Amino acid sequence: MSSPTTPARRRWLGLALIAAAQFVVIMDTSIIGVALPDIQRELGFTPESLSWVFNAYVVAFGGLLLLGGRLSDVFGARRVFIAGWVTLALGSVLAGAATNVGLEIAGRAVQGAGAALIAPAALTLLMVLFGGTPELPRAFAVYGAAAPIGGTAGVFLGGVLTEYASWPWVFYVTVPIAALVLVLTPLALPAVRGGRGSVDVVGAITATAGLAAVVYGVVRAPEVGWASLETITALVAGAALLIAFFVIQARSRQPLLRLGILRAPQLGAANLAQLLLGAAWVPMWFFLNLYLQQVLGAGAFASGAALLPMTALIVVGMVALAPRLQARFGAKPLIVTGFALLGVGLGWLALARPDGSYAADVLPASLVAALGMALAFVPSLGTAIGAARPEETGVASGLVNTSYQIGSAVGLAVLTAVGAAVTAGGSDATALTSGFSAAFLGAGAIALVGLVAAAALLRGARPMATPGDAPTEAVTEPVDA
Repeated sequence: MSSPTTPARRRWLGLALIAAAQFVVIMDTSIIGVALPDIQRELGFTPESLSWVFNAYVVAFGGLLLLGGRLSDVFGARRVFIAGWVTLALGSVLAGAATNVGLEIAGRAVQGAGAALIAPAALTLLMVLFGGTPELPRAFAVYGAAAPIGGTAGVFLGGVLTEYASWPWVFYVTVPIAALVLVLTPLALPAVRGGRGSVDVVGAITATAGLAAVVYGVVRAPEVGWASLETITALVAGAALLIAFFVIQARSRQPLLRLGILRAPQLGAANLAQLLLGAAWVPMWFFLNLYLQQVLGAGAFASGAALLPMTALIVVGMVALAPRLQARFGAKPLIVTGFALLGVGLGWLALARPDGSYAADVLPASLVAALGMALAFVPSLGTAIGAARPEETGVASGLVNTSYQIGSAVGLAVLTAVGAAVTAGGSDATALTSGFSAAFLGAGAIALVGLVAAAALLRGARPMATPGDAPTEAVTEPVDA
């Protein structure tokens, strides 16, 4: 049965679960921010190792996304979606119950592995439900809005839970959400036939290890020096493992990533746009939260609340504005305009003052940046998925999610190093603001690179499927549980 014949009520309930998946996997990257001081104090993290509470999740998430996409293609998207939620819930329990550094990092890595299964399967299921229907652009908009909402809500919810409960609840909160999704999934999401083939485990190991080594080198460099043996070894090892990954893919009969998929110009350009969006956007809300708390003196709850107007604008922009503008002008103008507005907003934030105010220094600039993110995210995501073959939707979904997550991790690591270099150990408001301003300016430069790349590499064709396109196939029998 093709997706247009799926009852509308079931399609939108399915979209709600898919959006919940995107919301939770992004929320879990940001919800721990406010709780980090308590986690450090109770579990004995050093200042150098504390960043791995964040990085263990992101590296496992980004490094295993291609594997998640391949598993979705081979075994069926709904089955992998369910397995991902079970894994995420188990990792959340482990992270919340951790009594030492090793268990905490392990729990976060298991959470990231679960997210890596969920994210590409969710995008595949979205295409199954809405492919070939006029509702596809709106469905992508809802899905896209869930990511920045999850990031901002994570900061806000983390502050509430840390202040009024205790830090383990920033992990435990995922468990009841997972239970509800698991109950509703068989009712709302269609079974999808998997394809034949094997899974490239060696490729998955080399990709994940390579990404982990690169992120480790970038994160450690501010502490031990960019020219230190530790940094150079980590970066060289990471580069070697990633090169090995591409060699393995080129020689494999059933690769994790068919390298030919990268030759699709639209797909490559859209993935680059997603990588640069992650590298600019995630550091923005990370440093914005620190500026609100450490310079303007806002509490955990207040700093989360201060980001809500930005979140509201993203929702409106992605759901109501971006699909209509894309239908009229196509994807490329929106992506270029979005990067331009994001860069302007970040440049405005770079002017923040030590004695500034929320109304003057944060609110207007964050709203401009949020509008830019809303305009660029949805069409670049749709372009990346729409450029792939139907049988490679899962891999394309994993690839585009990998691009965004790795951009986020590396962008945050690099801009943290930039901010630390400018701050030079100072802890007063002036020194902190200088570091945050440098990070905002660096993020703005990344947005400018995104603007130039989108203008040069993207074609003007509209990427979304139209009602006349061949829809993705679904089945009515529960072939993949």
